[in-house]
Amino acid sequence: MEEVIEITSEEESEGEAYINRRAILLPVIGRVVSALGAYEGEVYVMGDEVNGCLKDLKKLWRKDETDDERTVARLFWETRVLPNDLVPILLETAGKGLVEDKRAISCVDLMTAMTWPIDMAEELKELDEDLDKGTDYTQLMQSHLHYKAALLRPGVIQAMFGIMLPPLAKGARQRQERDGQVVNVVLHLIRNLAFIKDLPTNSHLSADQAEYSHLQSKLTRALSETNTLDLLLTIAANADNDPLFNGWNTLVLEILYLLFRGVKPTSLAVDQKKQPTENLQRLLVLEDRNRRELARKATSRHSRFGTTISVKLNANKKPPTANDDALNAADSQPAASSSRAFVLHRQQAIHGEAGSIMDMNKRQRSKKANKIDELGTEDNLSMEARVVLQNLATEFVESCFNPFLSALLKDIRSERPKITEKDNLRLLYVTKWFLEFFLAMRSKEQGNGEDKWGFGSIAEVTERNWIVWVLKRMREAVEEKPKLWTELQAGIECLTQLLLLIDKMSSSEIADPTLREAADVLQQQLIYNGEVLDIALASLRSYKQGTQSLAFLDSSVYLSYALLRMLERWGKTKGSETYVRQRITKKKRKKRGVTEEEGIPDVEEEEEEDNEVVHETLFTFEAFESKFADSEITHTLLVYLARYREFTSSENMRRVVSLLHRTAVKAKAEGLFFKVSTLTLFKAILADQKSFPRDQPYKDLINLINFILRQFFKALQEEPFLAVEAFFPKNRGNWKQYSSWEPEAKDTKGKKTVEDTRFPPDVEVKKGYSWSDQLGIAISCLLEANQEELVRWTTEILSLVIARRSRIIEETDNKDDRNSLEPSEDDDDAAASRSKEPSAEALAKITDYMIPYMTDEQADAATKNPNMKLLFRLSKFYILDDDADELEWYVPSGIDIAELKRTLNVINQFLQTPFSLDGKKASQLLNKKRRRRRRRSPSPASDDDAALSGDEPRRKKRKEKQKKEKEQYKSAQFIEDSDEEYGGMDAFLDKEKVQREQALLAAASADNNRPATMKAAGTKKRRRKAGERVSKSKRTKGRESSPTSGGPELTSDRDLAIPDESDVEVVEDSRASTGLDGAQGDPQMERPAPRPRPRLLAKRRSTSSRASPSTPEADDQQELQDSGQGGRTSTVQHVYHIKRLILSDDED
Repeated sequence: MEEVIEITSEEESEGEAYINRRAILLPVIGRVVSALGAYEGEVYVMGDEVNGCLKDLKKLWRKDETDDERTVARLFWETRVLPNDLVPILLETAGKGLVEDKRAISCVDLMTAMTWPIDMAEELKELDEDLDKGTDYTQLMQSHLHYKAALLRPGVIQAMFGIMLPPLAKGARQRQERDGQVVNVVLHLIRNLAFIKDLPTNSHLSADQAEYSHLQSKLTRALSETNTLDLLLTIAANADNDPLFNGWNTLVLEILYLLFRGVKPTSLAVDQKKQPTENLQRLLVLEDRNRRELARKATSRHSRFGTTISVKLNANKKPPTANDDALNAADSQPAASSSRAFVLHRQQAIHGEAGSIMDMNKRQRSKKANKIDELGTEDNLSMEARVVLQNLATEFVESCFNPFLSALLKDIRSERPKITEKDNLRLLYVTKWFLEFFLAMRSKEQGNGEDKWGFGSIAEVTERNWIVWVLKRMREAVEEKPKLWTELQAGIECLTQLLLLIDKMSSSEIADPTLREAADVLQQQLIYNGEVLDIALASLRSYKQGTQSLAFLDSSVYLSYALLRMLERWGKTKGSETYVRQRITKKKRKKRGVTEEEGIPDVEEEEEEDNEVVHETLFTFEAFESKFADSEITHTLLVYLARYREFTSSENMRRVVSLLHRTAVKAKAEGLFFKVSTLTLFKAILADQKSFPRDQPYKDLINLINFILRQFFKALQEEPFLAVEAFFPKNRGNWKQYSSWEPEAKDTKGKKTVEDTRFPPDVEVKKGYSWSDQLGIAISCLLEANQEELVRWTTEILSLVIARRSRIIEETDNKDDRNSLEPSEDDDDAAASRSKEPSAEALAKITDYMIPYMTDEQADAATKNPNMKLLFRLSKFYILDDDADELEWYVPSGIDIAELKRTLNVINQFLQTPFSLDGKKASQLLNKKRRRRRRRSPSPASDDDAALSGDEPRRKKRKEKQKKEKEQYKSAQFIEDSDEEYGGMDAFLDKEKVQREQALLAAASADNNRPATMKAAGTKKRRRKAGERVSKSKRTKGRESSPTSGGPELTSDRDLAIPDESDVEVVEDSRASTGLDGAQGDPQMERPAPRPRPRLLAKRRSTSSRASPSTPEADDQQELQDSGQGGRTSTVQHVYHIKRLILSDDED
């Protein structure tokens, strides 16, 4: 037998004649097949040398490796060796429990070779134009279909599964290389069966032929019944741990790709038992729509009669008369031709438009055929197969998705030999499919109130490595020559589902803050990377009909739709301070070649690579949205819209209408649609609008078309030459002159502003209400929101400011009365003096009051609560810096106390008796104010320009000045007014009185005007070196602070008004006084002045920003941190240079 098989000959010489391989191999293959065995009755009996025959058949099969005609494969099909011999041998061995029989393994090996997929594109490339003219692969493709049907006989898949069990049951140490090869062969056979496509469904086929239209459904059910799908899930789940399983992860990936290819994930997310009813309903609706369309265009019952119709152009125009002799022939010819009649011989011209009837006689230009989708096929699975795939997809997402993707990505990044180029495509498609299935199932379960589908099941796709790999594959697909459009389409679809996943994670329905934070980080990284933004624009711009498939067009539209929706939500919340990275490649000029005189260089010069410069610019959604106002992108969208009759769902119409609306309305680029081809499309859509579904996207389409047409005729009325321009493309910005688009106003100073979206928009009371009514409405809004404590806080602020300013006025204006030698005569004069207007000196001492925040709630309310901010504005409170992250409010010094008291009384009145709303809600009486525009942070590029132009030093100086001016203040309620440092007030006053009497007696005995404690020759002026502080030990008695004092000393108003005596030397002291300088009192005053309460001295504000007067600015200030008090607002104390008296060198 072996001598018969050994028919190999020596290599043929080039001059030898052509050898008929078929004539040589046919008798050999026939004898080997006959020796395999035959049926005896209904039982197949194997031959004595069946094992050797199987080996001979495998050797013969290898002859086709050098044969373009695939002669052996054709002979195997003609002899029907697989269905008549190999399948029975497998059933007789492995089918009866002999799973380790060599004959069964040899049969599976030969079956795998015979069903190996045929790459038609590669096969056709290798054919010789002359020798292989008659080569036909139709017979081979048909043989694969019959092989698949033969292998789906009962028991065959089960026998194949049994062959894989013994190698898998062995431990890691007992396994041999052959065990892995056996499993590998069986898995490849399953892959081959899944690869073979079914015949398209045709009702005109016979019963036998119709069977070949449902083979994929039978295969799916067989794999499920034999637990083969469970084995695939096990391999996928352990691909990251077991080296044996890791070797088959690419094979499992391809099987999953082939099983789910052509099945829409959304169709598996619904209840499969209801699917036939829904399909029937959908087909009935489609049939009814087609029937109505035909009825609308159907001819009458007299259609068999001829028709002749005369159509006259410009019927209302008067024909030329014979008296028009002044007109020359050139002028009279157009008039005659414009009024002539056209004869139409079609009955449709009675009701139809004459122009369309005339176009029917024109020669039609051939259109490029649409390219088929290579990623998906038609879905023709039975309900049982769909249920199997639904369960498979559910189990895969729950237990296998993350480890399987992690193992595959690790192998791809490591460039393992088993990874092929098509594995990248399959991984992108499978990932996209399961992500879409996950989102569909999650939406369905949330509608039922369940939360089974957590985001942890698909967490692998949110990792940085995965996103970087997807973007890398898409970039490489574009850079290939020719471009890999199919892989780019898979990448676009995968990226679209990733954007939808991130958008779902950041939605308000997600309660987990960790997920929302992760989604925010992913969104910011995708925006900053900028590559996703460029892909969305480039995919629409690069579409050419006939080059890319319709599925590529649909994927590109879906990506742009999903990206714009996500960015729009992002821009409303956190997009004001996001930057985007732009890569700019600067090409270097090539060096000129070496001339003959220069000679040949010793070292070959290396080509210089192009430099890639990265710029970071501020991202704004409006700027990115305006990039879709492009002629090529608009043309792509209109091509997609022209297929409106083929849309299977209203979602397709929603996406394209949304993108067109952004271009025409939001970007104000309606001029892009002022073309004849576009207007013709709009005309056809308006003619078919009666047959449209009643869904909202179709209504939006009609409204959008009507808007564009109104804009077109309006522009045509203003510019009649547009009728000619409509025949030309609107590229290179030619559309701008016919649109409502306006160029962005350029700021000469470069200070661009953006809309402030950090806080909720402010509100204001509707017109027609007085100031007090507006105050009542604002208070009612806060009371409705159960925020009465904020209103109480406002009253506390007003009360504190009124008390502080009243005390300052009283102390300043009544100072002369307190310091006079003679006491006031009666109390009426004092009351009369207090009722007078405050003096200029008192008003100068009143400073702006910074409102402190006790808690985080108060800070959030003053910054983000629109109703609270409205109450503050109505109470005459103002904001220190509108651009600050946390707003700081203050009460200006220029507001009268009477005005503050009036505001306080009105608030208290509305707290007791709320404002009458006449049954309405207070919020209904408010309007949102237009958001203010704030200065945009400059981009790094603009910073560089500013540095070059000399603006950088000026900006730094301005920032330093603002930093110095930005100080925080301490409220008086933070300062602890304690008498611990002085002891009892009565004892202190008695001590002061004794010291005063002793001083007076000493002065009288000395008979001069000097105090008794001063030396006769005065005292030397104390000097200190530059930068040296005055010793804090030199204090007057009674002004020393206790070492346990909790708060710092504050300057009193009386300390600033010390009289300047000519015979007393005065020096400057930069420390603060406590106001208890009893040694400086008037000798004739009977009782000392009371101890002043500590109060806050705010720093002077510039009068240019507010009209309120403020205190004169001190020469020097020192910030003292308050370590003894808590609170949000950090406080400072202002210490002024004041004049003090030096009484003695021995002063403590």
